[in-house]
Amino acid sequence: MLSGCGRQARVSRDSLRWRSNRIDRPSRFVSGFRYGYWEREARGLKLLKEWLSPEQVAQYDAKSYFEVTGCHSGKRYRISHGTSMNIHELDGAGRPLAGWCFAPQGHLVAGDVMLAQKIALESDERGALAVANRFSVPTGRENTLLNYRTSY
Repeated sequence: MLSGCGRQARVSRDSLRWRSNRIDRPSRFVSGFRYGYWEREARGLKLLKEWLSPEQVAQYDAKSYFEVTGCHSGKRYRISHGTSMNIHELDGAGRPLAGWCFAPQGHLVAGDVMLAQKIALESDERGALAVANRFSVPTGRENTLLNYRTSY
């Protein structure tokens, strides 16, 4: 049985827990980051969509990613919503071959980061990939051990 103060504390805690502008714990230590976060996020996405082609906007609205073509190699890249590890190099069938991670410095919202990534790949692909970190992505191949166990 909770006292009146205990009930009030629980209600306050629960209301803070489910607030729409709540952000993750690590971000709360960045000075000034918390206040106005959702407004900055909305402005970043609005600016991003102003720079996307109509096809890219439709793709982003439907799937939370859009594809760009590198200016030097002609390779296709998929930029997913996010700020890191969100770029995938695609093969001819649209499957991910490799992942690339690069972003501008600073505490930017996802829309601003994705716009910078788009501009970098379309205007200086070699320079962007020179500073990027490459990571492996699942290839979609079936697990051979699982196939072996189910084949007998």
